Amino acid sequence: MTGAFSVTLRSQAAFQADLCPCRGKKAEKEVQSSPRGFGLRQTSLADRLASQKSQALTGSCLELKYVQPIKIKKTCLPVRLTLVDDKPRLSQKTSVPAGVLAYELMQGALVRQSVFKERPVPEPPTAVLLHGILGGRKNWDLNLGLLLESRGSFARRLAKDFPMWQFLLVDLRCHGDSASISKRAPHTVASAARDVLQLVGQLRLTPRVLIGHSFGGKVALSMADQAAKPLARPVRVWVLDATPGKVHAGGDGEDHPAELIYVLRQMPKQVPSKGYVIDALIQKGFSMEIAQWVTTNLQPVNGYGRGIAGYSWVFDLEGIAEMYKSYENTNLWQVVENVPQGVHVDFLRAERSLHRWAHEDIQRIHAAEELAASEGAGVQMHVLEDAGHWVHADNPDGLFRILASSFERYNR
Repeated sequence: MTGAFSVTLRSQAAFQADLCPCRGKKAEKEVQSSPRGFGLRQTSLADRLASQKSQALTGSCLELKYVQPIKIKKTCLPVRLTLVDDKPRLSQKTSVPAGVLAYELMQGALVRQSVFKERPVPEPPTAVLLHGILGGRKNWDLNLGLLLESRGSFARRLAKDFPMWQFLLVDLRCHGDSASISKRAPHTVASAARDVLQLVGQLRLTPRVLIGHSFGGKVALSMADQAAKPLARPVRVWVLDATPGKVHAGGDGEDHPAELIYVLRQMPKQVPSKGYVIDALIQKGFSMEIAQWVTTNLQPVNGYGRGIAGYSWVFDLEGIAEMYKSYENTNLWQVVENVPQGVHVDFLRAERSLHRWAHEDIQRIHAAEELAASEGAGVQMHVLEDAGHWVHADNPDGLFRILASSFERYNR
C-alpha cells in the first residue's frame, strides 16, 4: 500500500463540497508520479497561496485529516493537510497518546500563522498545564464557572490573549486517555514527572512555563528537579495550591482526596448512571461540586443496540491511589531551598484553602524567597483572593492576572 499526500488551500464551503460530491465536481488536478505508484494530489497551491495569502494570515487554521483513498493501482491511504478558511480556532488537538501520554496542543493565532511565513521562525514558547489527582487535561479546557461562559475555557483564554504561545495540556499517567497506556510501577510524583519530560522531548518542545495544580504542582517541581534537557532555561514553575512537602489533610467539612479515592474504589466498575455516583458521594459527606466534578471521569458503556448500558471510569483507580499516597509523602523542599539555576518557582495559595497550608510551610517559603533573591534565583509566594482549592474555577480572572506576567514578555 502506498500513501498519497495532498495539500489543499480552500474555503470552508469548498471543503464541504469536497466532502459531499453531490455539491459539485472537485476543482483539483490529479497528478500521478513515481513508478511505484505514489500519488501526489495537488490543487494549484502556488496560485491559491498568492490569491488567498491575506486569508491565510487572518485566522485560518491547519487540520490534518484522513480522506477516502485514491485508487491508482493499489489502494492507498492519503493524508490531506487543509487550510480551512473559517472562524479561527485556537487548538490543534489529539487524543492519540503518542506512545507516552495523551495530550492536546493548543496554539495561539500567531503560532499558526507562522506556518505560512517564508522565512524560518523561532520555536514558539510553550507552557505545560498539569492537572491534579482524579482530574485530566479537560480540567483546563472546560467552561468552569459563570465568569468563563463568555470567554471559553481557561486554557483557550490564555491562547487567545497570548497568541505567540502554545499550551500543552496533558493527561497524567492513570488519568483520562492516558489510563489506557500501560505504565510500569511505581506510580509516583517522580514517575509522572518523567512521563511528561519524555513527552515534551518526543514532541521536541522546550517548555518555558510549567503550571501544575495540586498534584500537578508537585509534578512540575519534580520536572524542574530531574531535568536539564528538554527544559530550557529560564523556566518558570507555577505550583497552584500545593506545598512542596507533606500534604495536610482538610478539616471537618472539607473534601478529602484520600477518602474520595477510597469511596470510589468501593463502587462497582460499571455504574448505572452519573446520578448514582452523585447520590452515593453526597451520602458519604462529599460536596455536590466534588460529586459532579468526579462524574466527568465517567464514559458511557455501549449497550450494543440497546442504548447506553451504564457508565465506567476512564481512570485507573488503583494507580491513582498509589499516586496520591506518593503526593502526600513526596518532599521537594530541596528544590525550593536550592533552586536550580535559571528556574523561578512561584507558589499560589488559595485564600480559602488554608487547610493545605500549615503556618510553618508559609514561613519556610518566605525564607526561601529571601535566600533565592540573595543568590540570583527566584522563589515567590502569591495569594489568590476569593478562591478555594479549585483556583481556575473559583477566581479565573484573578488567576489569569497573576499568571499573565509569565507570558507577557513573549507577547510582542
